Amino acid sequence: MTTTPTPRTPAAALDTRAIHAGQEPDPTTGAVVPPIYMTSTFKQDAVGEPRHGYDYSRSVNPTRRAFDEQLAAVEGTRHALSFASGLAAIDVLLRATMRPGDRILLGNDVYGGTYRLLAQVFQPWGVGLDVVDMADTAAVSAALAAAPHRWVWVETPTNPMLGIVDIAATAAVAHAHGARVAVDNTFASPALQHPLADGADAVAYSTTKYIGGHSDVIGGAIVTDDDELAGQVAFLRNAAGAVPSPFDSWLDIRGLKTLPLRMRRHSVNALKVAQWLESQPSQVVSRVWYPGLASHPGHAIAARQMHGGFGGMVSVQLAGGQEAAKRFVQGTRLFTLAESLGGVESLIEHPGAMTHASVAGTTLQVPDDLVRLSVGIEDADDLIADLGQALRRI
Repeated sequence: MTTTPTPRTPAAALDTRAIHAGQEPDPTTGAVVPPIYMTSTFKQDAVGEPRHGYDYSRSVNPTRRAFDEQLAAVEGTRHALSFASGLAAIDVLLRATMRPGDRILLGNDVYGGTYRLLAQVFQPWGVGLDVVDMADTAAVSAALAAAPHRWVWVETPTNPMLGIVDIAATAAVAHAHGARVAVDNTFASPALQHPLADGADAVAYSTTKYIGGHSDVIGGAIVTDDDELAGQVAFLRNAAGAVPSPFDSWLDIRGLKTLPLRMRRHSVNALKVAQWLESQPSQVVSRVWYPGLASHPGHAIAARQMHGGFGGMVSVQLAGGQEAAKRFVQGTRLFTLAESLGGVESLIEHPGAMTHASVAGTTLQVPDDLVRLSVGIEDADDLIADLGQALRRI
């Protein structure tokens, strides 16, 4: 099975593509919002002659295809393939292109679920895993020179330390050593950052986060301009069955339509929150991590490769250590203590005990004084007031 390439539409702005790409009104009724095709199978016109190519929903479904076309248009690429989750997308991309004996180079600050997949599933399968500071291009080059790698796996901004990786520089080094580059672009979203334009070979998303945007769907996606790579991923997606339901695809369609608008508000709010946190006494807040701050070591790179904002994620380290961090996350009222991110509502969590518990004791272990904020689109002053009362209570 191969994907249907989506033509580029350079004349239309991203906001317009997000609303209209793949969203033709229903030809039968004229419904402006295309229907959800909640069907597992389709009537065929004759034996072996499916109507318009639709035979079975694991292989192809009109609602899923509409989302794939929409996401490809927003990304400005030829191919987008959606999945049942972000980890399913990563799993299929790597299994479609790697074999036992291959190696992957991973950053030392990535989502704990990605590390768990690679360390506990792929390594026992025979795939080698090396970890490096991905922001250090010289270290990346040295690791690639020491052993051949099939993939270099990049997150930028990273999860949860909000580190910034120079995508163009990393891609140049990786390609010089015969490796491909995949970028998990979940934190930035396609509204703010386009890794393929900076040289990446594939981009991964958890559409659960900003693309869905409402904390009501689990999904993932892989986008690429490489026809052969897209065909490999599409084949395994169908063969392994890692597909989203039609309803999940529809929720992602709805979310993607407002993504550019929401990301602008997330970014404005997050910058205000980060600036306020940075203004707090050092005996309370020891460090704030947000790429929109001039104090961030990757600020200049982020300003160059991110467009229209720096995203809605902020991480903060508390001077009082782990206990202060735990009291802080349990003391907020508007910020909900919960895993995940990217929804319209603000969330707060303690990564060391929650999203990144799986990397405890490894080189990816996160500081125990760290708190991660997913800043929503509520009124920024209300969010700051909530954080203020929580800080005063620790």
